[in-house]
Amino acid sequence: MARGAIVSFRLGLSDGVSVVARLWQEMLADIGFDMVTVAGEGPVDRLIPGLGIGQLDGPDPDAFSAAVADVDLVVVENLCTIPLNLPAARTVARTLAGRPAILHHHDPPWQRERFASVTELPAHHSSWRHVVINRLTAEQFAQRGIETTVIYNGFDTHKPEGNRAAMRKELGVADETLLVAHPVRAIPRKNIPAAIAIAEAVGGAYWLMGQAEEGYGATLNRLLAEARCPVIHRPVARTPDIYAAADLVVFPSTWEGFGNPPVEAAIWRRPCVVGGYPVARELAEFGFRWFSPERLDEVQAFLDCPDAGLLDKNQAIACRHFSLERVRSDLVALLDDAGWRP
Repeated sequence: MARGAIVSFRLGLSDGVSVVARLWQEMLADIGFDMVTVAGEGPVDRLIPGLGIGQLDGPDPDAFSAAVADVDLVVVENLCTIPLNLPAARTVARTLAGRPAILHHHDPPWQRERFASVTELPAHHSSWRHVVINRLTAEQFAQRGIETTVIYNGFDTHKPEGNRAAMRKELGVADETLLVAHPVRAIPRKNIPAAIAIAEAVGGAYWLMGQAEEGYGATLNRLLAEARCPVIHRPVARTPDIYAAADLVVFPSTWEGFGNPPVEAAIWRRPCVVGGYPVARELAEFGFRWFSPERLDEVQAFLDCPDAGLLDKNQAIACRHFSLERVRSDLVALLDDAGWRP
């Protein structure tokens, strides 16, 4: 059996790249690969010190080479894309040069102001295939002379309903409380102040899932302490329960490479307030109807008189265009074109 490997900074955790990587791992296994995971952090099959975010000494080249020596196809998740560990990116790129590899790009450096000066990433070799998660990034890669395939993130559209009553009981939220869910990590571009302001405006309790990262802890503590609405700050393991418990989902980010929560809200039939970041506009072209942070009167009107037709339409669009079946089909097509399908 052909062996495949997923390589990244960290895997098996709750961050967005880990979640997408897990889905790709499952699909590649279904296609016929014996899959292993390789990372610097997380519950992985092959843990390589130096691959992780901030492990700036980088991995031992021989150790990484040995970790992928028996692998026929390597999928690199963002490690050779965003400069969170340049020595690791260089080692991985050198090791994989001339070998079959899919570089799955989520966050190229020019899309982050603090990394805009980095020009050596994304890594590129003629033996590789590059996959991006939106058309905007594909166009930006093309401007840099790199051909890509767009494969949008996919979701399990057959997931069961969550348990609203049990989740609200666990959170200590009364049945009659309007619960505003913000299922994100706490970092500046997630626009926590705008999310809190929405919860305040509609008279809801604000529920933030993720912990502070990128030095945002002190700012987050201040924002939550000053909020003029009830605040809940805790993660939840089961995604369906998040949406079952919520009455409104907020996602006022200033930038995202994709943005899973608006599509997840569509799958689980919840209204969503979405910021005007560029890829949100690209996704909206599929026909989603999301609410704008600048039009909270429309949000309030929906909450006062929910429109089942809007939720029906959003759910149908998500199932048609963002299913795991669609991702698998796109991935099979890429593998067939490259001659890499087992």
